Amino acid sequence: MPMIDVYAPADLFPAGSDRTLAAQLTAALLQAEGVAEPGPAHLDNTGAYIHRMPAETVHTAGTDEARTVRIQVLTPPGALTREGQRSLVAEATRIVAEVSADPSQPARTWVLLTEAAEGGWGIAGTAFGREEFAALLR
Repeated sequence: MPMIDVYAPADLFPAGSDRTLAAQLTAALLQAEGVAEPGPAHLDNTGAYIHRMPAETVHTAGTDEARTVRIQVLTPPGALTREGQRSLVAEATRIVAEVSADPSQPARTWVLLTEAAEGGWGIAGTAFGREEFAALLR
């Protein structure tokens, strides 16, 4: 089941917006995966973690207080098609700009898509691969 980590300067998103950001990103991810009607396995295991970092800890080569956002999305092997990848990157970038209320934010938003290795995803003591995920979703 996919996981999303968002790393951003603590003051980039308005106070109280973490839940909205997480809900919109998880919905976008499920849609990009082609999950039309998410069941309990999808809803209970698609997670988002919002990491608000002190502004002075976010750097680029050009500035010590960058206004960049890094979104790391970890999915099971083969969960996203190429079109799903394109859709998710565009939608996640749009969501960050909308929630931050900064129309220039897309130029500073990185979305990194990573697939877990086959069997490299563990929960409840089980190393999940394609076979285990298929059984879970049945």
